Amino acid sequence: MGEFVKAASTSEIAPGHSHLVVLKGKEIVLFNIDGEFFALDNLCTHEEGPLAEGEIEGHEVTCPWHGAKFDIRTGDVLCDPAYEAVGRHNVRVTGTDIEVEI
Repeated sequence: MGEFVKAASTSEIAPGHSHLVVLKGKEIVLFNIDGEFFALDNLCTHEEGPLAEGEIEGHEVTCPWHGAKFDIRTGDVLCDPAYEAVGRHNVRVTGTDIEVEI
C-alpha cells in the first residue's frame, strides 16, 4: 500500500471537470463527478494521450488523441483502441483537501 498525499483542494475542481497534478513524479488526473473525487494515471494506455485534456461525460473520460474511453471510477477500458485499464488511485477527502494514495 502507498501513502495518501495531498493533491488539491476541493474548490480547485468544479463538478464535471478534471485537474492534473504531479505526485511523487507521476502525473495523476483528478476528476470531480457530482462532488465525488476520483484519480487516474494521466496517460492513456493506447498511445499515452493526456487524459486530463479528455472530454468528460458522466463517469467516462475520452482520450483526446484517438478516442479510447475509460471509466473514471475504475480505470476500466470502455472502448477501443485501448485494451488495458488505466491505473486508478484511491482518493479520500479530509476537510477541503483531496488526498491520493500513491
